[in-house]
Amino acid sequence: MAPSPSKAPLMLSVSGARGIVGTSMTPVVAVELAAAFGSFLRSGRDPRPAVCLARDGRPSGEMLGAAVTAGLLAIGCDVIDLGVVMTPTVGVMIDVLGADGGMVVTASHNPIEWNGLKCLDHEGLAPPPAQASEIIERYRAKRFSWTAVDGIGAVRHDDRGVAQHLERVLRLVDVEGIRARRFTVVLDSVNGAGCVAGRTLLERLGCEVIHLNGEPTGRFAHTPEPIEANLGDLCAVVASRVNTTSPAVVGFAQDPDADRLAVIDETGRYVGEEYTLVLAAKRVLDRHGPGALAANLSTSRMIDDLAARYPGARVLRSAVGEANVVAAMKPAKALLGGEGNGGVIVPSVCWIRDSLSAMALVLDLLAAESTPLSAIIASLPRYEMIKHKFELADVGGIEAIKPALARVEAAFADARVNSSDGVRVDFADGWVHLRPSNTEPIVRLIAEAGTRERVWELIDEVAVAAGLR
Repeated sequence: MAPSPSKAPLMLSVSGARGIVGTSMTPVVAVELAAAFGSFLRSGRDPRPAVCLARDGRPSGEMLGAAVTAGLLAIGCDVIDLGVVMTPTVGVMIDVLGADGGMVVTASHNPIEWNGLKCLDHEGLAPPPAQASEIIERYRAKRFSWTAVDGIGAVRHDDRGVAQHLERVLRLVDVEGIRARRFTVVLDSVNGAGCVAGRTLLERLGCEVIHLNGEPTGRFAHTPEPIEANLGDLCAVVASRVNTTSPAVVGFAQDPDADRLAVIDETGRYVGEEYTLVLAAKRVLDRHGPGALAANLSTSRMIDDLAARYPGARVLRSAVGEANVVAAMKPAKALLGGEGNGGVIVPSVCWIRDSLSAMALVLDLLAAESTPLSAIIASLPRYEMIKHKFELADVGGIEAIKPALARVEAAFADARVNSSDGVRVDFADGWVHLRPSNTEPIVRLIAEAGTRERVWELIDEVAVAAGLR
């Protein structure tokens, strides 16, 4: 039997920390995690680091943000409070302000009882695995560099984040070309941090905006992960406009901290998160020509098939996690990167997945091609993908996963195996990726193939080999 949410442990990984508010995520945890991050920063670039702080609007965010502020100040960091803004906006502001790092109080797509802390380095990206491990070790060992009274940091507020972020995104696209089309767009911001910036971007692009759940209360109108099961209202509103004088050309769904984007076509059909990166990549390749792209091991083969249409383009694969994708992008000077969860990373905006960049690029594609989104989707390779998961308690806990991964690697030794993040097995007609989650107490088993039947066959084969069934 799976544990109740209230018993979920504190999750610590390259993606940050997440837990249940009041049990595994408390003010004490927030103070100590902030102190660990601040101590890490003080050991490096600056004896008095400046740290940008933001939150995604959850009811627990103000409380945890106050704890984070206290932890950073007590280490000797100055805090620049950005308020409720998108996670990628923090990355932008770190660059604009020349800050030494950032902390975001967010649990991304997790339900409202969760909250978490995400650390960003001086380039506005998640710390690479080695640095993330050092921060976690400092937290666990309580190895903090508390300061005396004359070294305590100061707090100041900066409300320019949305404006600075929008200016960078608008430089990506043909603004006048999009404005000339006078698109109607339906946006579901799930009462999260993307409400203001998302609507403002679409209005700056000349769109008529039908905004669902557009108040940034942090009290989500539906389960916040932007997957098909949670977006029925958005799909229905888009579909209801098909025969009107201003039909919607697209529906967009953000997650609470607005780093992910799901897409609905003009008929009201859920296109999904996997297509977000592919559509953005298509527009970038059309505008800039072939270059390197990056995606994680759990992302669809569609991105590889798309790159093959542009001789000279190539796709770099990384472990799951934004920091890992960025680590693949930077040395290759990639044009674009991202993940199949609706995350698009555009280097000229910031090194964080960004729903604003994704929306702008999709609209730029629609304006340039003068073709309905459904037709563009139909022109792309199509696969079936299933994202299955197992509760850690049901599979024997995290320690039981290591031998399970080894069994899979041995069972499919004749196939193409990548063990850099769990185990991914590639076959001629599909692939399977088995790995423990960075953000939830679950094991993910993701598979993709040409038909749904084949996907389930692959899932069954790997689950049996792993001993999960």
